[in-house]
Amino acid sequence: MTEQVYTEAEIELRLAAELPHWFYEKGWIRRKIKTSGWKASLMVVNTVGHLAEKAWHHPDLTVSYAFVIVKLVTHSAKGITEKDFALAKKIEEVVMWDAAETSQGIFEGTPNDPRFKYIKKDN
Repeated sequence: MTEQVYTEAEIELRLAAELPHWFYEKGWIRRKIKTSGWKASLMVVNTVGHLAEKAWHHPDLTVSYAFVIVKLVTHSAKGITEKDFALAKKIEEVVMWDAAETSQGIFEGTPNDPRFKYIKKDN
């Protein structure tokens, strides 16, 4: 099955509309997730790893003390395909989920205390 490879212009439009914290660079869509430290970076890596394995679509990761960079491309298609957008959306949804903002009181979310905040929100 041949997968549609998006042009750079199409990728830029989709990212702006659907994934504003992701950007296109050197053939990859990419996102830097800022964390509070090493344990938080490992939690992000494990979450992304689980999602990627379930999707059977594996990103390149750069892991550092206070950030994780996720890079996606469909190697078999030699470009950005719907698989990349779909996995990026799922990563965004799960990693950046904040129960206090979206759960309508069911979950209280991480306390508003720097000791417990492990994902740093983008502005």
